[in-house]
Amino acid sequence: MTARRCAICKGEVILVDDGDSQEEYIRRVLEAYRKTPGTMGTIRRPDRVLAAQLYQSGISASVIENAFVLAATRRLMRPTNAPPLNTIRSLAYFLPVIEEVLELRVSPEYFQYLRQKLERITPTR
Repeated sequence: MTARRCAICKGEVILVDDGDSQEEYIRRVLEAYRKTPGTMGTIRRPDRVLAAQLYQSGISASVIENAFVLAATRRLMRPTNAPPLNTIRSLAYFLPVIEEVLELRVSPEYFQYLRQKLERITPTR
């Protein structure tokens, strides 16, 4: 593990090396983004650029995937009478949630629980 300054979270972060090449990392992040409930399901050039920046910042793909799960769960677990939310059109939407996940002190089981909850309440893409 290494500690580096993270431009996105503006602080020092312990980063986990997933062992992915930059190409594999970008593919993994964008595929997870594409499959996240509430997104358009398409990937645009700015999304690819941001994924490369996240890789260069050293943020683990697992952290980003956990941010997708957390945000999607929050968006879906709203009161039934709440107005509908707009479709997520950019990977950048998740930047604040990525920062939040980096600061959270919860077990990996929590994110697994959220994944299972999402699987039960959303159709597969």
